[in-house]
Amino acid sequence: MSPEDLKALIAPYLAALEGDLDGAVDALFAPDADVKLCHPLGGGVGGAALLAAFGPLRAAVPDLERRDVIVLAGTSPEGADWIGTCGNYMGTFLAPWLGIRPTGHLVHMRYHEFFRVVDGRVVEMQAIWDIPEVMMQAGVWPMVPQLGAYLCTPGPMTQDGLTASGDGSATMQHVLDMLTALCKHPKEPAEAMELGRFWHPKFNWYGPAGVGTARGISGFRHWHQIPFLQAMPDRGLDPDGLMSHWVAQGNYVCETGWPNMRLTITQDGWLGIPPAGQQITLRSLDFWRMQDGLIRENWVLFDVLDMYAQLGVDVLARMAMFNKARNMGAVEISSGVPA
Repeated sequence: MSPEDLKALIAPYLAALEGDLDGAVDALFAPDADVKLCHPLGGGVGGAALLAAFGPLRAAVPDLERRDVIVLAGTSPEGADWIGTCGNYMGTFLAPWLGIRPTGHLVHMRYHEFFRVVDGRVVEMQAIWDIPEVMMQAGVWPMVPQLGAYLCTPGPMTQDGLTASGDGSATMQHVLDMLTALCKHPKEPAEAMELGRFWHPKFNWYGPAGVGTARGISGFRHWHQIPFLQAMPDRGLDPDGLMSHWVAQGNYVCETGWPNMRLTITQDGWLGIPPAGQQITLRSLDFWRMQDGLIRENWVLFDVLDMYAQLGVDVLARMAMFNKARNMGAVEISSGVPA
């Protein structure tokens, strides 16, 4: 299918959250679709697995809305049709969700959702919802503070993430070359990563909650790269046959993998995790935008809760220990009209 046809196919689902979501999902997903959702949602078979995840979230945030900021579509190098979406779920957090206490205020949660299409139906979904972002807004994050800045992740500076089009092969190649250069370290000196060759001096790197956002090469190094590389120097591009799927349009490119990285935590410094020699995999779903031949913005989500779970750390269970002394009831807010 063409990128335009793929975007037209997904459009009813993207618009259905405040309408007939069940109908849109049933129409879009093949009955045996492989739905892969972040920890602890899990996923399952068919659109029913996705609706099962949305049910409790919509009960907790009754006015839930979807705000897409990037939608890319096309055929990956291996010949599969993929759609990648990035945005923020928003609404009023009125009842507990996954053991997270409600705030009674507007809540935001970034999502990266990817869909593989065959014969006009979604046959695979890979999706990460930034659940730690919700925990932080509720003041219940039980792990170490993040190094990067905390914010509601914005859309592209150019505001064209929903209209990207055209040949993106040069954009994809630039990002692939950048990732190849990154992996030269630590076997080669840090200069071998050539950050200035690939990244704009004022680029924004939007990491998941737990890591945070960084600005420019210096910010990227201090708030993400140095702790990450120090803790897991053996990381690489798709080692041991792990697979990534790439789609590019114009100045944008996106990648999804479930998982697409395998790493060993051998040194201290990342997310408060001790260097136990534990091997983990990362589900990472990413978007890049280029400007003037350099990467200007990079949206990165990896499944933070799944990563902790692989290490034997149940973040939600730790939060629940604190919940014993918290009011977990639903929040009721009046209309605000004076009596």
